[in-house]
Amino acid sequence: MKRPLLLLLLLAGCAQPSSRFPSLLPRAIETRDDSEPMPSSPAIVADPALDARVATATAALARTHADFTTQAARAEALVKAAQGQPAGTDAWLDAQSALADLDVLRVQSSSTLTDLERDAIDRAAEGHPAYPALEAARAQATTQHDDEGVIIETLNGQLAPASSRALLFEQRQNARMIVGPRRETRSTL
Repeated sequence: MKRPLLLLLLLAGCAQPSSRFPSLLPRAIETRDDSEPMPSSPAIVADPALDARVATATAALARTHADFTTQAARAEALVKAAQGQPAGTDAWLDAQSALADLDVLRVQSSSTLTDLERDAIDRAAEGHPAYPALEAARAQATTQHDDEGVIIETLNGQLAPASSRALLFEQRQNARMIVGPRRETRSTL
């Protein structure tokens, strides 16, 4: 008997009118957008001075690329001629000199890239948006610089490594040419 009475009391508690309970529909506060408003992108104002610097840099990159391509063909021929020869031979030294010339041209690309990056940093520090012509020139310079590095490393990898023994021998030979042959003297003590 106690059970049905307890069950009736529990069911009676659940059967109250639903108007007492809050609605489960979204409230006005729940539909409000609290996110930060997106700032409107500022208009990019033409900068003739920057356009001139970008044009100069792009022309320098084109000249460097043409010179690098010509020198790379020369270096490739010299590296092929030096393949299989030990370090310190004339063919190996000629190939190393050609690779050094390529490094000089790569430094020019690096300098141009640095100038373009400096311009981009200066614009950002002043609060200006990215300048499309500058960003395109930076991307071109970065690609060119990276490609030149890959070519140099590939050619250098085809040569015999410079061993310390070969370099020591070469240094001794150079020292003998400068100082002259060694003369052994005996002291008479």
